[in-house]
Amino acid sequence: ESPEIEAYRLGLLESAKNLVDRPADLPAFQVAGLTPEQQKAISMAGAGNLLGGEQSGHIAGVGFDLYLRMIGEAVNDFKGIKHETPAELKLELPIDAHIPATYVDSERLRLEAYHKLSAASNASNTRADLDKIKAELEDRYGVAPQSVSNLIDVIELRQVANRMELKDVLLIGQMARINPIEFDEATQVAFSRLYPGSRYLSAAKNLSVPTPQNASDREMIDWTWALLEQLNRATKPQP
Repeated sequence: ESPEIEAYRLGLLESAKNLVDRPADLPAFQVAGLTPEQQKAISMAGAGNLLGGEQSGHIAGVGFDLYLRMIGEAVNDFKGIKHETPAELKLELPIDAHIPATYVDSERLRLEAYHKLSAASNASNTRADLDKIKAELEDRYGVAPQSVSNLIDVIELRQVANRMELKDVLLIGQMARINPIEFDEATQVAFSRLYPGSRYLSAAKNLSVPTPQNASDREMIDWTWALLEQLNRATKPQP
């Protein structure tokens, strides 16, 4: 991770240890289950900004996948919940996938929604877990906007990538980078026929695939889904 991301993480996770007095008009920021001191700490850590007007900037700076995980870790840390730290999956798609303040205007409730999604993004989770969260949101706030539906789909892609034990699924610029991938020579040749222009570096276990250009958010999600399905079939051990 970059020094900037590490510093940001530490600011989120360590501020509870260094509480100082703040003005009385400190913006309210509450998460169910936290003590008043912990509420104060998470406000000091900038979680209000994370979910408020500066949200898109923070997501752009650290990547949405890491953004979700950092929120989940921060809340667990403040609650004293022990959590494992698996190898980090980085999944980034150039699409509009977030919970807008115009849909859920409470910072606290947006944090809770993001935290639920983060907790449902593991290899053991399923689409049913995400549909339940979406149904809860729509029951409280009405029909979800497209950015929320996109977010649910992206989290499902994260589930799939975790089951495949991938570390990088990065759609940046004109190429998608997937790692780690293990191809034998025959599989590499077959895959290059399906995805012309793809490049595979066996030493780094890194696969680069040309991404569709000028694609809509829906087209980009569907393309990524099809790519992961194809990779899963190509790399799955044969009986």
